[in-house]
Amino acid sequence: MTVKRKILVTSALPYANAALHLGHILEYTQTDIWVRFQKMRGHECYYVCADDAHGTAIMLKADQLGISAETHIANMRAIHEADFRDFLIGVDNYHSTHSEENRQFSNLIYQRLRDNDHIASREITQAYDPEKNLFLADRYIKGTCPRCRTDDQYGDNCEACGATYAPTDLINPVSVISGAVPVAKNSTHYFFKLPEFTDFLQQWTRDGHVSGEVANKLSEWLDAGLQEWDISRDAPYFGFEIPDTPGKYFYVWLDAPIGYMASFKNFCDRENIDFGQFWNSDSTAELYHFIGKDIVNFHALFWPAMLTSAGFRTPTKICVHGFVTVNGKKMSKSRGTFVNARCYLDHLNPEYLRYYYGAKLSGSVEDIDLNLEDFVQKVNSDLVGKVINIASRCARFVTGNDGGRLSSSIDNPGLWDQVSGAATAIAEHYENREFGRAIRDIMALADAANEYIADREPWKLDKDPANKQQVQDICSLGINLFRVIMIYLKPVLPATAEKAEAFLNEELLWRQPIEPLLNHRINSFHSMMRRVEKARVDAMIEASREEVAQASASATPSAETSDASGADSHLLAQFPVAAEIGYDDFIKVDLRVARIEKAEPVEGAEKLLRLTLDLGSESRQVLSGIKAAYNPEELEGRLTIMVANLAPRKMRFGVSEGMVLAAGDKKGIYLLSPDSGAVPGMRVT
Repeated sequence: MTVKRKILVTSALPYANAALHLGHILEYTQTDIWVRFQKMRGHECYYVCADDAHGTAIMLKADQLGISAETHIANMRAIHEADFRDFLIGVDNYHSTHSEENRQFSNLIYQRLRDNDHIASREITQAYDPEKNLFLADRYIKGTCPRCRTDDQYGDNCEACGATYAPTDLINPVSVISGAVPVAKNSTHYFFKLPEFTDFLQQWTRDGHVSGEVANKLSEWLDAGLQEWDISRDAPYFGFEIPDTPGKYFYVWLDAPIGYMASFKNFCDRENIDFGQFWNSDSTAELYHFIGKDIVNFHALFWPAMLTSAGFRTPTKICVHGFVTVNGKKMSKSRGTFVNARCYLDHLNPEYLRYYYGAKLSGSVEDIDLNLEDFVQKVNSDLVGKVINIASRCARFVTGNDGGRLSSSIDNPGLWDQVSGAATAIAEHYENREFGRAIRDIMALADAANEYIADREPWKLDKDPANKQQVQDICSLGINLFRVIMIYLKPVLPATAEKAEAFLNEELLWRQPIEPLLNHRINSFHSMMRRVEKARVDAMIEASREEVAQASASATPSAETSDASGADSHLLAQFPVAAEIGYDDFIKVDLRVARIEKAEPVEGAEKLLRLTLDLGSESRQVLSGIKAAYNPEELEGRLTIMVANLAPRKMRFGVSEGMVLAAGDKKGIYLLSPDSGAVPGMRVT
């Protein structure tokens, strides 16, 4: 008899500053499949999540939108919850880190850390924006690299030469928020004494709480020596103020994982569940975190150390997955493969992607490639051509010959035992998050079922009324085999499983052993899944490209959203009319007609095209942020207008020797072109 387990499951909290994309959906699908499997096995399993709603980026985005931070995070939460629902992510409670429960737990844990002498404070010097009156994180400062002299580099490392440095080392640094020159300013910060937990973490990370490959990665940090972790930020900051320290706020990564506890507490209060049974230090329940490999240090070093000091239990296991690539490459906005969850849902069935991800997932941290051609082929072949095909081939003979009542015996006990007897091995694969292995085994069983039906050829036997019972027995077994396969696939395909349950007139339960349906009445068969149409995949990619083009045309570039790095992409944004200039200033700008001789993508840049421009007497190279709007080959031979006397600028992706002019709105980006008759080199007056 299976012992009933108490299991709490979380997945990483989506940041409340942007919509979900297909990379996020991988993690939530992986988590949801595992949770649905545990619930099917009869365990008390809960899945909670929340929006990660604090931080400077939230505050700045809300300010840019002209709304309060609270309104901004409420809007994003509604979007995220809709994406969860429509991707069939069966979260039991979706909450927010900007909640009273999270405030209380953050304060409690901090106070326990402080009382245990695990909090230090000291004065540090940081870059400060004197116009915005806020301290600047490294990503909000740009300047010239002190080593290679490349312009437009972030405050912690140079993307041109790879140098690392402090923001104070930058030449001519500026705040990307206001354009002001940062000044050095001192402030008292609070630190978690993480090094004091080194011995504990060296043991904990090798006790099976993470996989071997993750433990090896963590050992690199441990062996190099842990540093105290800065857990405070200065006002203005959107978050929770630290108790008894006015103007000081918890850093977003301090209260984000505590959001797991807060969301569960919110759920417990509503459902009358004992919170302590899952979070007390002596808890016998199981706690699983599903996360991406980029946030392992927060979850497997900082988090268990904090929990231990504060007197709470640590995770049973941290389940780490890799990233999503599309067609073998990093997701790209310019190629249309950076697909938002809603864009996918507008074009395709969510279960297509759930199945494809499930077929690729394992317990390792390897990246998952979404190959779109393979995606179409695999879903159509496996789900429509194999699984659904079993039911559609057999149903009409059962419902037509005997009113929908299955036979009272099994035609081929050996095959039945093979398919139903695979439950233990498949369950083990699910338990270990080896979903790909589970699905390979399930598809092998579907092949065996289809071969059996093909060999027996009930459609031929049915032509002779004397074979009625034989046909009934063959197809009844086929329906029973379909039922078992759908039991195995129910964690992956909950909507299709629901349709199968309506057809089978029975709830799909993972009992042990699985008994056949005998002398059982089924209902008429109706289509359960359509084939993936390549045209709809293509339409999704095109729609994704259009989304990017519209965003590029309407968004104000920032350190986080623009890779144009000082090229003319800033002309594409919709700004209010600038301050007046005099005629003497205007005539200094030399506008010339230029012919685009060559246009090509800039390797590594999402928005840039490298344009070779013919000015009549000379040729110039210009980097232009119009990649989302134009195919390079369409531009070659076209006339445009450029600023010819703009000083050359060394940028991350090369030198830009001028600027082409473009206009933009929410509908698109438009290069400015002269009337016919203009020739390269002609001055614009």
